[in-house]
Amino acid sequence: MRAIVSAYSLCEKVGGRMTVVWFRDWALNAAFTDIFEPVDGSIFSLREARPLDYLINDRPRKRNFWIPKLPQRIVYQDRIYEQTVTPRKRAGFDFESWLVGKKCYMSCYQEFGTFSNSLYGKIFRPVRSVMEAVESNERRFGERAIGMHIRRTDSAESIEKSPTSLFVDAARDELRRFPATMIYLATDSDDVKSEMREALGDRLITSERPASRDSVAGIRDGLTDMYTLSRTAVIYGSAGSSFSVMASSIGGNELRILEL
Repeated sequence: MRAIVSAYSLCEKVGGRMTVVWFRDWALNAAFTDIFEPVDGSIFSLREARPLDYLINDRPRKRNFWIPKLPQRIVYQDRIYEQTVTPRKRAGFDFESWLVGKKCYMSCYQEFGTFSNSLYGKIFRPVRSVMEAVESNERRFGERAIGMHIRRTDSAESIEKSPTSLFVDAARDELRRFPATMIYLATDSDDVKSEMREALGDRLITSERPASRDSVAGIRDGLTDMYTLSRTAVIYGSAGSSFSVMASSIGGNELRILEL
């Protein structure tokens, strides 16, 4: 989401036109329209990857033997790959000058450049079932709700730097100051859900379903978590995770990263 919004903003600034090729993989095994409403074609073009795209437009990496790099040198006048985005940002790279007047390729998973967070709402509109679940969660907020995202299964940094005890302490502090507060928990760990339930009792709101990224239902659940977090008063997030950053960008609410 961050990369798409960043690239769209870049194209707007230079008067360019963007095409997004949507690939499914282990990290996001769903079609775009399984989780979001179709993008307005006047904004940019987005399509599912076709067989030929795996040769021409896929991210060059060890898994595909870096093969797409060769046709990309022929099809595109210039290219930026994901592993070079961070060094370029740190060096103050001028993305606008790089793009203007050329047909370029970019593979990226992060934010770059500057833009209004309102673009997230313009581009990304979750499907009806997701928004109905978000609204159902929000009805349980009562007077005030805070959000917590505790990442575990695939993030060593979050596990090491953001132990569950920090979130329990933060939740208890919130409850001391605002006794009516509800806590919405988004996590990929059933063990964390159990720990937080034991600590916070009926103050906790969380999904009863296990986290999954290899099914449409699981990805919709994750999106429900993200958009529910975006509607809380403040989000407490884990170190090294972009999930809560994304939720805060969507909702414009305060984000506090808990880490040792």
